[in-house]
Amino acid sequence: MAVSDSDISAALSAYLECYPDEAASLSELARLLAQGTGFASRRNFSVHVTVGALLVRGGDVLLVDHRAYGILLQPGGHVEPTDSALIGAAVRELVEETGVDPSGLVLASQIPVYVEYGRVPARPAKDEPEHFHLDLGYSFVTTQADVGCIQESEVRAAAWYPLSVAERLVGHRIARAVTVPA
Repeated sequence: MAVSDSDISAALSAYLECYPDEAASLSELARLLAQGTGFASRRNFSVHVTVGALLVRGGDVLLVDHRAYGILLQPGGHVEPTDSALIGAAVRELVEETGVDPSGLVLASQIPVYVEYGRVPARPAKDEPEHFHLDLGYSFVTTQADVGCIQESEVRAAAWYPLSVAERLVGHRIARAVTVPA
């Protein structure tokens, strides 16, 4: 069974219970989710879901050099019709983009550690107008994962960065990778 709108709404609700100070900034997103359907579909251009994976190894965080955006980001991407859970989609994207062995991953929290809602520029080559992404990020820890064969169509490179450097490069959401809710 594919990721449902209720799965997405439940993830947002759980997030807002942990981080109520973000309710105002995500109120437009909550309104859209309450009024629409099909948010797991990449063809929903009011807003559709993407997932991210913050992988922590010791004091380091795994980042990718994103080919389309030309910046360092946490691994992640679109929810696919074959994904049955948001966390599973985050693991899939992490493994696809970085080649890490999923057997060494431990989920740090069932609740997303960040939620971002933002505008994405048009991509005519993919027949996509300007649209919005709801990015739900999950945190994982490992003691042994190493970068394997990267997905060169999506990323230029994948590497481990000290938490302080990763936070400076990517933003505040990185710190939550190591300070997840209980």
